[in-house]
Amino acid sequence: MKKLLTALAAFAAFSAQAETLNVAATPVPHAEILEFVKPVLAKEGVELKVRVFTDYVQPNLQVQQKNLDANFFQHQPYLDEFNASRKTELVSVAGVHVEPFGAYSSKIKNLSELPQGATVAIPNDATNGGRALLLLQKAGVIKLKPEAGILATPKDIVENLKAIKVRELEAATLPRVLSQVDLALINTNYALEAKLNPTKDALAIEGSDSPYVNILVTRADNKDSDAVQKLVKALHSAEVKKFIEEKYQGAVVPAF
Repeated sequence: MKKLLTALAAFAAFSAQAETLNVAATPVPHAEILEFVKPVLAKEGVELKVRVFTDYVQPNLQVQQKNLDANFFQHQPYLDEFNASRKTELVSVAGVHVEPFGAYSSKIKNLSELPQGATVAIPNDATNGGRALLLLQKAGVIKLKPEAGILATPKDIVENLKAIKVRELEAATLPRVLSQVDLALINTNYALEAKLNPTKDALAIEGSDSPYVNILVTRADNKDSDAVQKLVKALHSAEVKKFIEEKYQGAVVPAF
């Protein structure tokens, strides 16, 4: 009986000391990676709670408003644009992986088959829309103004030999409209959710040297907290690197 009471007291003491870390994430691969590190953090006295979102706006707003502690779903160019347009003050605390961005189609097998006047869907947020247009330029489909950069818009197209029509849609909806357009430029997390294999199904894809590193994000007043730093350490472990490489087979690439 005495041993039981001692064990219960120890458990109660641990529970009281355990810190809860609420992190927003998109389902694939971000939430899956966070679920993988949960047991490691538990041993460190941190209870990681993963809140899954399917959009790119609420995860940032919820962290800014202190409803959540951090998020894991975006790259630095997106965060920079979001902070500027929404007047938020979120910061990156760690780069984790790259998701090479791809172009997909259910109607053609090669970009050379793209028909005249084709409808091409791209994300409607500034950074991922620009990223999509840059990939189309790299693939030889269009040419952009030299100064357009990562925030390029369809208005920056200066050469369009196939007269493609660009439709800007919410990133999460792009896999669902794939059968309705000739080509869709889809973020890898949404492609994976739709059972698309970026390394096999994409007709054009960024290289693994893509500058769009997915990052763990929080508020400036929280970036040095013990729980956040323990999460950073866990995400940068050899075990997580191996998990990413084996599970995603090149569709997601470690950036550390």
